[in-house]
Amino acid sequence: MAAEQRKLLEQLMGADALAGGTSKRQEIPLTDPRVCKSYIVGTCPHDLFTNTKQDMGPCPKIHSEGLKAEYFREREKGRDFSGFDYEYMKDLEKYVLDCNRRIDAAQRRLERTPDEIAQTTALLKAIDEINEGIDASVMEISVLGEYGMISRALEEYHNIKIRRHEREAKERELRNLNDNIGPSGHQKLQVCDVCGAYLSRLDNDRRLADHFAGKMHLGYAQMRATYKELQEKMANRPPPSSYNGHSRSQDRRPADRDRGRDYDKWGKSRGRRRP
Repeated sequence: MAAEQRKLLEQLMGADALAGGTSKRQEIPLTDPRVCKSYIVGTCPHDLFTNTKQDMGPCPKIHSEGLKAEYFREREKGRDFSGFDYEYMKDLEKYVLDCNRRIDAAQRRLERTPDEIAQTTALLKAIDEINEGIDASVMEISVLGEYGMISRALEEYHNIKIRRHEREAKERELRNLNDNIGPSGHQKLQVCDVCGAYLSRLDNDRRLADHFAGKMHLGYAQMRATYKELQEKMANRPPPSSYNGHSRSQDRRPADRDRGRDYDKWGKSRGRRRP
């Protein structure tokens, strides 16, 4: 419990505030790999989604107000921090691409699945078989009537009524299936192309406004905008030699979902691409 309370206080006040003036943490250099470069340069993704469904918990790296202030002082003096920008960009890229994968998965869930196609096919086949049975019974009633077999004809007529009820039940089941999947589902639900949340076309303007002003949507919008700015800033620069673990071709791979796009009020891309 004490450790959890300390972590919470570190999140609220900064790690240095709890450690005192002689803390070893204050002696950590700005370039130490344990320091969160995303926090130093801009905003750590872990701080964007607290108390939302995408809450990532506390950042495992060090957030220090003192080191952040040192970064800005040194930058004003002309010190090159392109390696920090690059690490920040790669950190954001990880979360942007993960969000894009969730968006793709959510969009696929709105489409008709193989199981739903099989259900539809089975219902259509059952309805056709019932119709064939009804047609056969009508013909048999006509024949039985010609031969005066009234009781048999009445039995067939009763069978026709039963089959018609079965057909109505199958048709209702088919309508319900089509109302909740496939194109009809797309008319009611849509995936926000910024944060991946489901939006309903039946929502009023106030509910939509609440979504677009929500912490999770704004967090991903900020993340995407910052990521795009860093991509443009680093476009003509090679990866810093001090950055390990990535080849140059991998590092410059874009997250193409959000590059050069506009979003309408539904969060859906308008498809504008940067020339």
